[in-house]
Amino acid sequence: MAGQPELFGASSVGTVFRPAQEVAAYEALWLKERTTPRMAKLFALHAFALPSAVAHAHGLDGSIESMKHEVSGRLPFAKFGALVHGELDYPKRLRDARNPAELLYYRGDLALLQTRSVAVVGTREASNEGQSRARKLARELVAQGITVISGLAAGIDTAAHQAAIEAGGRTIAVIGTSLADTYPRENADLQDLIAQEQLLVTHVPFVFSAQRSWRENRAFYPERNVTMSALSEATVIVEAGETSGTLIQARAALKQGRKLFILNSCFERGLAWPAEMVRRGAIRVRTTDDVVANLGPPP
Repeated sequence: MAGQPELFGASSVGTVFRPAQEVAAYEALWLKERTTPRMAKLFALHAFALPSAVAHAHGLDGSIESMKHEVSGRLPFAKFGALVHGELDYPKRLRDARNPAELLYYRGDLALLQTRSVAVVGTREASNEGQSRARKLARELVAQGITVISGLAAGIDTAAHQAAIEAGGRTIAVIGTSLADTYPRENADLQDLIAQEQLLVTHVPFVFSAQRSWRENRAFYPERNVTMSALSEATVIVEAGETSGTLIQARAALKQGRKLFILNSCFERGLAWPAEMVRRGAIRVRTTDDVVANLGPPP
């Protein structure tokens, strides 16, 4: 798993794909449209053409060269890759997301996107018991050959990533910042380890996010959960309160036709959301074996 893949993936037949050009064009379009829904609508209007073609249609050719310098100044092109919709390696299941990203930035082992994967998620304010359950679940999933996906947040996410790595398994971090940033800061070493030896992905553009405050950039986190769900075969909620952002991923999973599992302990805390999610199609589970049994055969 160690080492960077060939940067920017492999182009589909008949497509001329110039990595720096497409990234710069995508970044320029973000500065114009400014929100994920507007970006998705724009690309739909242009039949999901390459970013450079969409940028050309909107008279943005002149800004692309300067944007290359802006992007490279924040993280050199040699240190990251990008997958564009239409490329061979772009994950088709990402299209199930609401407003799917046309370009996905990454560092690490791209092959992990082709493995069987389950998202293990939950609250940042996790209890000791919740963190212990997340670690146990992650260890047992990787023992079954399943890649653990999470969001690199504090609490449940951190416990899941760390346990998967310590058990010698595979993990993917889907972050809510650009690749040039780290949140929370105490996970800087973990983020770097995942980028070097596992897989780190994001939909967040470098330049647009760098121009905004952290409060404004919080809008990227709900979209991160939607992306994470789409990239996963299923989501397991370990622990979450009534207003947790984890519930955004729960609703996304059900809309995307993904399996949604809720640990039994969530039902024992007097919360309303677990029963509501079960009514919508979620599955109550007590053990990792329950998760694996309900996943069914590999897709």
